[in-house]
Amino acid sequence: MVAGARTASPSLPPPLSQPGRGKRRAGVMAESGPPVDGDAAPSSSSSSSSSSTSEASGTCPGRWERLRLAAGPWARTVALVAALGLLYFLRGPLRLRDNLVAVTVFLSTLTPKFYVALTGTSSLISGLIFIFEWWYFRKYGTSFIEQVSVSHLRPLIGGAESNTSPQSSFSATNGESETNRQSLSECKVWRNPLNLFRGAEYSRYTWVTGKEPLIYYDMNLSAQDHQTFFTCETDSLRPSDAGILFSSVNDRMKVMQKAWRERNPQARIKAAYQALELNNECATAYVLLAEEEATTIVDAEKYFRQALRAGENVYRKSQHCGSQSPQHEAQLRRDTNVLVYVKRRLAMCSRKLGRIKEAVKMMRDLMKEFPLLSVLNIHENLLEALLELQAYADVQAVLAKYDDISLPKSAAICYTAALLKARAVSDRFSPETASRRGLSTAEINAVEAIHRAVEFNPHVPKYLLEMKSLILPPEHILKRGDSEAVAYAFFHIQHWKRIEGALNLLHCTWEGTFRMIPYPLEKGHLFYPYPSCTETADRELLPTFHDVSVYPQKELPFFIHFTAGLCSFTAMLALLTHQFPELMVIFAKAFFGTLLSPLSFMMEKIERLMPAGLWHQLTQI
Repeated sequence: MVAGARTASPSLPPPLSQPGRGKRRAGVMAESGPPVDGDAAPSSSSSSSSSSTSEASGTCPGRWERLRLAAGPWARTVALVAALGLLYFLRGPLRLRDNLVAVTVFLSTLTPKFYVALTGTSSLISGLIFIFEWWYFRKYGTSFIEQVSVSHLRPLIGGAESNTSPQSSFSATNGESETNRQSLSECKVWRNPLNLFRGAEYSRYTWVTGKEPLIYYDMNLSAQDHQTFFTCETDSLRPSDAGILFSSVNDRMKVMQKAWRERNPQARIKAAYQALELNNECATAYVLLAEEEATTIVDAEKYFRQALRAGENVYRKSQHCGSQSPQHEAQLRRDTNVLVYVKRRLAMCSRKLGRIKEAVKMMRDLMKEFPLLSVLNIHENLLEALLELQAYADVQAVLAKYDDISLPKSAAICYTAALLKARAVSDRFSPETASRRGLSTAEINAVEAIHRAVEFNPHVPKYLLEMKSLILPPEHILKRGDSEAVAYAFFHIQHWKRIEGALNLLHCTWEGTFRMIPYPLEKGHLFYPYPSCTETADRELLPTFHDVSVYPQKELPFFIHFTAGLCSFTAMLALLTHQFPELMVIFAKAFFGTLLSPLSFMMEKIERLMPAGLWHQLTQI
């Protein structure tokens, strides 16, 4: 059975290992297994004895803890007053007044150049901190100063401690596990149903621009998909898949498995030709050559037709022995995967070469022949081809079958449904007229469909409205993420442009969705709350030269505003001190004098109230 989402393949080693990417990245999330039944609850006797012991030992510490928490603010106030009093009584031995006078004299003798250097240095340091804070926020999404303060300084100054009972901690753990399980399911990476051909399309982009449209992580996922779909344990029975003996120190290697694991495209192509030398009916070898060696769609179609002939022969043979043993059943599943993949890619070749009706017929036949493989999302290929034919009634029929509440949604389904409803009113829609007379029933339905689509994936409208530049879509996408938006807009923007006024209606109404969902990460309107893991997963799937769309937009932390203001203020002081040195020195003296005047006034009042020889009397005691 072919799965659309990424599934683990424990029997196969991880292919295309890249330095620095040893850990599993955030784009692919593995489902957690069932809980272990071995952790049984303790018996009643042991639980009663342990509870009595815990009550006896926990009464006194709990009482002292409550007293400490209740007396905390008062204790801090008393300690502060005691410290101030001690400092006052020690002002004589410490010669605080003399030191203060010396500091005042020193500041009065400083030249304006010192103040220029001081403010300039402060501006430089605060500017560097601001630049580092901005870079750290753009890279990690949080403030470095705030993170250090919370994780290191807060425990030192007596931050709040969480003293919870085992029951509350257990419930909190359960809640966190449920949230994590939901985020894991939402951040699965799916195979792009409209992914391009590496040799005929991705490689041509590299030749023209010099940029790599695919990253190693995305290609690594594709290699794992190919190993899962196109190989099984019975490959050793076939000469083309069993491998050849290279030397006495090497065991027999499986040629096509080796080909899928190779990082170098030329090595993969060479291994495919080796498999064809062993057996010229190796369908997976033709698949690899069609995907990577063919430089045009026509050449790719020729390879896929050869793969179709070989795959059909092998599939018919596997059908006769499919129920004899588990090994033959696994082989039948593998041969089914190969046949479905080849037919689908042949239909995509026909679509790209302009034979759209032929492509639609192939996709319909494929969906009828293998109805249980709906997880492959072949209907998305069919929707795009029907939109190209402008067969909107057939598109509506497909949506009626797959736009169901029990089935997983996608940007293609939601935005195609919105496009059909917008088509009914977009040619005569005018914002001025709508604001004057109100929206009609059809217009309300179209606007609600657009809001529904935008809530599912808020990144798509910017690409459809050409507010962001498009790139080639990746081979894997994250639903509700920027990668899915790129893949949808790359193929469907032409269909929106073809319908008069559709983009105008989208432009006038799509931002209204965000007023309906003020807190997208906490609650949703028609779908689940927007997952918070999409940004990290999309950065793993999309190339580095692409500016990843982020939703919701993160607010700048306080320390970025603070360091920016501090840098601007000190830079202005440095400039004013350099231009007007005498005036700024007078201003600085007046400022510090005004700042210290309340302290001087309090000291004088305290000296009048206190006896003159109080310190001497205390030392005599």
